[in-house]
Amino acid sequence: MSADEAPTKTISDYEASLARADTTVATFDKDDRSPLFIVRGVLRRNPTLIPAVVLVLSVIAFGLINPRFFGLGALSTVLKQMTVTGFIALAQTLVILTAGIDLSVGAILVLCSLIMGNLAVYAGVPVVLAILIGLVFGGLMGLVNGVLVAKVKLPPFIVTLGTLSIFEALKLWYSKSESIRNVDIEAQAPFLLWFGKTINMAGASVNYGGIALILFAALLWYVLNHTAWGRHVHAIGDDPDAARLSGIRVDGVLISVYVVAGLICAFAAWVAIGRVGTISPIAFSDVNLASITAVVIGGTSLFGGRGSIIGSVLGALIVQVFITGLSLAGVDDYWQKFAAGCLVIVAVALDQWLRRASQ
Repeated sequence: MSADEAPTKTISDYEASLARADTTVATFDKDDRSPLFIVRGVLRRNPTLIPAVVLVLSVIAFGLINPRFFGLGALSTVLKQMTVTGFIALAQTLVILTAGIDLSVGAILVLCSLIMGNLAVYAGVPVVLAILIGLVFGGLMGLVNGVLVAKVKLPPFIVTLGTLSIFEALKLWYSKSESIRNVDIEAQAPFLLWFGKTINMAGASVNYGGIALILFAALLWYVLNHTAWGRHVHAIGDDPDAARLSGIRVDGVLISVYVVAGLICAFAAWVAIGRVGTISPIAFSDVNLASITAVVIGGTSLFGGRGSIIGSVLGALIVQVFITGLSLAGVDDYWQKFAAGCLVIVAVALDQWLRRASQ
C-alpha cells in the first residue's frame, strides 16, 4: 500500500478510542476497590474506630476470663489507674502530631511533683503558689525541649533522650532520693491530694482526676480541631516545608507544642500526687512507654499530621484494661510487659498499613 493509500483517522475515530480507554480505566478502578481496600480507607478516615473496637473486645475477653471484670468496681478502678497515663498521653499526642516524640515526659511529671511537694510541705510555701511554681517549671522544661528542636534543629528523639537524663538527675539531686510521705502531705498541704477524692455512685467510684482528664481531653480536642493553632500543629506534622511556605511560623508553633506538653505533664504531677498519695523520685518509671503505647494504639501516626485526642484516651484505657485484666487472670508482671510490647508493634504495623491507603 502506498503512502497515498494509507488510511487516515478522523476526529470521531480518536474520540471513540478515548472513550474505550476511559471505559477500560474505569473498569480497572472499580475492580481494584476490594473489601479490604475499602475497610482500610474507612479506618484511615476514622482513626478512633480502631481503639474503640479494641477496647470493647478487650473488656469482653477479660470479662469472659474473669466475670469480676464486668463489675462497675473493676471498671472504675481501671479509670482511676489510667488517669495519670491518660494525661501524659495527651501531652505525647501533641508532640507526636508534629512528627516528634518526647521521652522526657515522665521525668517532667516526677520533677514537678517533687517541686510542688517540697515547696508546700517543707518550705512552707502556700499550696496554690507551690502548684503554680510547679506548673511554671513544667512549662520551662518543655521550653528547653522546644528550643532545642525548633531553633537548634536537633532531632526530637535525641533532644528528649538527653533531657530525660538531665531531668532524672535533677529530680534525684533535688529530692536527695527521699520520698514525701502521705502523712506529711495531709498535715501540711492536703490540697495537693484534692484530685484523689472520689465520687461514689451506683457501686462505682470516680475520682476527681478522672473527671479532670475527660474535661481536659474535650478541651484539647476542641483546640486541635477548631482553632488556627490546632490546624497549624496538624499542618506541621503533615509537611513542615509546605506549612512554612503557607505562612505558618513553624518554629514558634513547635516551641509552643513542647511548652504546652510540659504544662500538661506538670498538671499531671498534681493529679498523680492525689492518685498515689505520696511523692517519690522513682515513681512512674514506665509512664513514657505507656504514654507512647496509648498514643499509637489510639490512632496517632508516629509520622505526624494524623491523630486523635479521643483515640489517645481510649488507648490509655486499653493499656490499663490489659494490665488489670491480666492481673485478675493471674498473669505474671513480665507477661504484662510482654503484652504491652506486642500492642506497640501491632499498632505501629497497623499505622503503616493505613498510611498505604492513601498512596
